[in-house]
Amino acid sequence: MEQVYGAGKAGGTFDPITFFQQPQIILRILSWIFSIVIFGCIANEGYVNRPDEVEEYCIFNRNQNACNYAVGMGSLAFLCCAAFMALDVYFPQISSVKDRKKAVLADIGVSAFWSFVWFVGFCFLANQWQVAKPEDNPLKEGGDAARAAITFAFFSIFTWAGQAFFAFQRYKLGASSSLFSQDYTDPSQDPAGVPAAGTEYAGYSADMEANYDGSGGYQNQEY
Repeated sequence: MEQVYGAGKAGGTFDPITFFQQPQIILRILSWIFSIVIFGCIANEGYVNRPDEVEEYCIFNRNQNACNYAVGMGSLAFLCCAAFMALDVYFPQISSVKDRKKAVLADIGVSAFWSFVWFVGFCFLANQWQVAKPEDNPLKEGGDAARAAITFAFFSIFTWAGQAFFAFQRYKLGASSSLFSQDYTDPSQDPAGVPAAGTEYAGYSADMEANYDGSGGYQNQEY
């Protein structure tokens, strides 16, 4: 089957089994799950206090920026995964090679960006967890949630990097089919190739036969 930036020509049927078996889709789903774990852990159990305090503080060394980073980036990563999953579903229906190229380049850039974001997040959270004072959390509440957020931030570095790698492979693949050029557009999707509304086929009439003098082709033979 002819492939253009990792997908067949526009108009093919959607096969969910094949779709979910693709490596980049598996990594995207994992990144989506990891983002839920990260912001869920911090939002639910990331704030603690001492027994004699009422106000709760961030479990990461009472640094509010650390909790805000984990919750904010986790939420944005969740939405980003959902958006690119939708793009992955729609991608085979994109008829223009130029538009496919833009989508793949966007995938490379966004995935590389999120890999860097989670690298920074992992280092930030791990550092703040390491310097946190035991007396600020004498009951050791939320420890598992904090460690889970750090762990899945670390895993997210590689899942997003993997997505960038597979997107780059698709970019290198490019328009491998000779049937496609950079200006190719599926005729069924091209407005210029569709007859104007109201245009009717004139059909064949007896007048055509009467007015035809035979000079351009076959002539009747006389017997």
